[in-house]
Amino acid sequence: MSGTVLSLKNVTIYQENRVILSQINLEVKEGEFLYIIGKTGTGKSSFMKTLYGDLPLTVGSGNIVGYDLANLKENDIPFLRRKLGIVFQDFQLLPDRSVNENMLFVLKATGWTNAADMQTKIDDVLQRVGMIGFSNKMPHQLSGGEQQRVAIARALLNDPELILADEPTGNLDPQTSAEILGVLKKINDNGKTVIMSTHDYAVIMKFPAKTLKCEDNTIFEVVQRTV
Repeated sequence: MSGTVLSLKNVTIYQENRVILSQINLEVKEGEFLYIIGKTGTGKSSFMKTLYGDLPLTVGSGNIVGYDLANLKENDIPFLRRKLGIVFQDFQLLPDRSVNENMLFVLKATGWTNAADMQTKIDDVLQRVGMIGFSNKMPHQLSGGEQQRVAIARALLNDPELILADEPTGNLDPQTSAEILGVLKKINDNGKTVIMSTHDYAVIMKFPAKTLKCEDNTIFEVVQRTV
């Protein structure tokens, strides 16, 4: 699997016994940036949930960062997610903890113990998303765009092999959306593989990349100008 972070073959995704997407064949290489687009309800989130183990893969075969999705066991899921950086639409920051404490919570939960190492890592990821001066702020003191930058920093804490961003600009205004996408593209330029689902076609036009579209229970590649 060298050089390949995601491989799906003849995959059909079900949710509540209903076919969401069928016959998915996809290979994503290290360092790629991939958009998953489509209207609300066409399967983008179900696709992402399958990749991080929230929906079981029951038809077809899939391998993501070395994990066999079809044979994924419950106790494998936390270890899989440590190799993935997951960014959600609604930020999912702990509201009663500062930015720094949100980061510490993740590091301690994933086995870090050395206080100096943890702080060095936190400072590094906040620097990368332009939030180094905000470590003592509470989430409610931040704008939506700032909260999403923190969420991206959190996703980088364990040096993931793959970033999964599920509608990361869905709650943001157009200018902030473009800024957040710029952050993700910069991370990609530094070598991280990124898969981002979105229904915001404007940001795609601003930062073109390989694009797959969910429509009519299928997923297919689209040429940029036809998006």
